Amino acid sequence: MEKLAERDAATRSPLVAAPALAVQFFLIPLAVVGVTVLIYSGFRSLLSDDRSPADYLAEVQHGGTTRRWPAAYELSRLMADPKVRADRSLGPALVKAFNGAKDDEPRVRRYLALAIGRLDPPLPPEAVAGLTEALQDPDSESRISAIWALGSSGDPSVVTTLQPLFHNSDAGIRKMVVYALGALPGDAQIDTLRAGLEDEVADVRWNAAVALARHGNHDGLPVLRQMLDRAYVEKAVTRGARPEEDQDPVADVIISGLRAVASLKDPAVRASVEGLSKSDQSLKVRQAALEALKVMG
Repeated sequence: MEKLAERDAATRSPLVAAPALAVQFFLIPLAVVGVTVLIYSGFRSLLSDDRSPADYLAEVQHGGTTRRWPAAYELSRLMADPKVRADRSLGPALVKAFNGAKDDEPRVRRYLALAIGRLDPPLPPEAVAGLTEALQDPDSESRISAIWALGSSGDPSVVTTLQPLFHNSDAGIRKMVVYALGALPGDAQIDTLRAGLEDEVADVRWNAAVALARHGNHDGLPVLRQMLDRAYVEKAVTRGARPEEDQDPVADVIISGLRAVASLKDPAVRASVEGLSKSDQSLKVRQAALEALKVMG
């Protein structure tokens, strides 16, 4: 949700320099992406486009069953606006709605968790407490959204809460955990991220490698090399491209790898980056490779 992903909190700035790369080069797990881009046009007609966050919160808390989760979705979407995110009074209200939706339709909690995670850090203390409690939620996608939001909190104390979840049997949970750990400051999570490089699921390995790169750690370089190998990625990615929706999962993996190696500026992968800039079949990959070369100098 995110996180990979949550795609979600990590994609606010264009690729123009190393600091921007550090914000956006993660592969946010598909679970959060699926939640965030869920098609619900039939419900959206029920809501006005000019409503304020307070209006949507009221709908979440007091609206009918079929109106609460679309309102929660719209609220999470509004959080893309920096002015909305910066409203410090919104955080406590979001947390109150989130905690009050424990017995509601699961999508309400998922979207509210995404909305909380998009608040400008630091999050209110009650937000971290509520999201931590949500890690026990019976709905796995709600747990994934909560993990993503905790990773966006900027609170290094969250690391010890998230690390045990890496041993979960659910690959979606593990993907989001390594994404969230990579987004959090400090080095206490490095050993967990190194363990992610050995995971049986490719998405987990990829997220672990780019997470380590965000922390300036080169241990994931062998995995990042694989991410720059189109033949390898095409075998590992089972989701097909959707040109009509401008979606190309293979290109997305390669671009994430390019952003990660660019932040490391490791000359060992420069030849691979140059090759992609000249001959990859995707124009988006070629452009990302050219931009990575600029960052690498």
